[in-house]
Amino acid sequence: MVQEVTVHHFHIPVMGIGFTIDSALRVARLGIGTVISLADDHLVERVRRHYCAQHGLACQPITAHDPDARAKRITAWLDLVDELSTRQLEEIRAQPFCAGTDKWRYVSLLPDDSPVKQRFLRGEDASAGMQRGAIDVNIMTKVDGATWTAEGGKRDPEYSLAKAALRGFARSTLHGSLVLSAGVNPSLFGAMEQLDCFHRDEQGVVVKPVILKVSDLRSALIQSRYLAKKGIEVAEFRIESGLNCGGHVFPTEGELMGPILEQFQRERDGFPALLEPLLSSWFAARGRTLHPSARNRRIRVTAQGGVGTAGEMRRLTETYGMDQVGWATPFLLVPEVTLMDEATRARLAAAGEEDLYVSDASPLGVRFNNLCGSSSEVWHRRRVSDGKPGSPCPKGLLAMNSEFTGEGQPICVASAEYQAKKLAALGFATPPPWDEATAAVYQKACICDHLGNSALLGLGIETRELPVAVCPGPNLAWFDRSYRLEEMVDHIYGRGQGLTPAERPHMFAKELEMYVDHWQGLEGKKAAAFRDQLLEGMARYRALCQQPAFEGENLASLRAALDCQHSRLLGQGAPRAAACVSTSDTRGTSHPS
Repeated sequence: MVQEVTVHHFHIPVMGIGFTIDSALRVARLGIGTVISLADDHLVERVRRHYCAQHGLACQPITAHDPDARAKRITAWLDLVDELSTRQLEEIRAQPFCAGTDKWRYVSLLPDDSPVKQRFLRGEDASAGMQRGAIDVNIMTKVDGATWTAEGGKRDPEYSLAKAALRGFARSTLHGSLVLSAGVNPSLFGAMEQLDCFHRDEQGVVVKPVILKVSDLRSALIQSRYLAKKGIEVAEFRIESGLNCGGHVFPTEGELMGPILEQFQRERDGFPALLEPLLSSWFAARGRTLHPSARNRRIRVTAQGGVGTAGEMRRLTETYGMDQVGWATPFLLVPEVTLMDEATRARLAAAGEEDLYVSDASPLGVRFNNLCGSSSEVWHRRRVSDGKPGSPCPKGLLAMNSEFTGEGQPICVASAEYQAKKLAALGFATPPPWDEATAAVYQKACICDHLGNSALLGLGIETRELPVAVCPGPNLAWFDRSYRLEEMVDHIYGRGQGLTPAERPHMFAKELEMYVDHWQGLEGKKAAAFRDQLLEGMARYRALCQQPAFEGENLASLRAALDCQHSRLLGQGAPRAAACVSTSDTRGTSHPS
């Protein structure tokens, strides 16, 4: 496969719409992998123009008058990222290996077991082995609404949001992977089938591999089989905690992350037998043969969601066999990596557990992580108090509701237009205050625009005050300031003093608490099945707790959480207090140097 060589044991997943939009230009030259969101082509175009001007490059604007503007904007931006990051790496390779250079920095950031690092430390020139970090892209499959002409006509299906983004990536020079999240989209997967770059060619190369972000094994197998029937291989399953993550949350049916990782570890050797016959049939139907390099290949399995210490990372890689670990939310506090206005970053640094909550703000109807007191939240409430609820909806990326438009162009439930119509339908002649009766309407927020504003402010493209939405995971509560890149990478690898306090609960303990909270909102047979699944997973964790803790891993907090949450599940009145999961393990309070 045409893929960047993995030189680090971690990668930085996609965050929001704008937080990692240019992260590749910040750290790919240092060997660190990142993911670019393809959700907002308006933002992509403005960021592209900014970087073209910064580097003195010619830039032909791609305006909305072009019927294929979305795809062309994405192609142009990814081509630019590819060009600039390639140039950056070439410059590093040409540098001397001495303190103060980016080459020195590249090597110092590498894990200590890196062959490239070991060769440099022996005095050898390993410049040729220095590789760019993977530059992948993300498409959220649920965001695939139709697009419309200025005259109100519906465009052909190929111009829908996700398919235009797919086409833009496929046409680009960037040889990264496509990360698909949020489940099956038959129409999108059908469009992928028509693009050669997602199929293994006659030389055995997949130019643009596919990564599936999944929450459990069942979802992974359903999606990978669906794609295999279309001749598309999955290069990696990227497992994300259903609740202990940033952005949108997709809870499982009570399956906990540790047991899910066990399932993948147990079943992964059987993936070829499940998928190869389907791939072979697709190629045979076209008079071709599946290339031998596709036989018995090992699908990478990675994990992300709530990881916050070197000990937890070792648990994921050494106990569960993960090939790599995604670190997301902590990098929101690393200005060298993510784009954000300083006011929002300061709010994140100061945020405690009580400031981070799961909301109903997303117009997609999926629960969404939020920061209490964000400028976006303040902006929305101010508009309600001013009698002008809802957003002007400048981009319409989540305009999918037809409740009041019939066969016409849908509107977004966070828009001023929808909220005015909905309030009128509820019998309100004028917008009422925000209370229990109106919360279901008012809580929908303009996340597609506000999630991108951080990038505009962070790059100085916009200097006026703009509302910024941010969607960190609960893990953020244990990181309390801005960090240098070296600090965060050393923390990830357990080099020197860790950045989080010893009492920080284990990632599995936090997720367990969140799942029991979720269970309390269920009823009937669904609640009973969910509880049984949780209890089964907790039994697996009790076995895990018999093992020694890794350095930097608060495994004792998982033991305490199991007792506390077990009592809650059995209705014995145990408290939800964070103290249930904060017990410190003395074997995990420091990192080895």
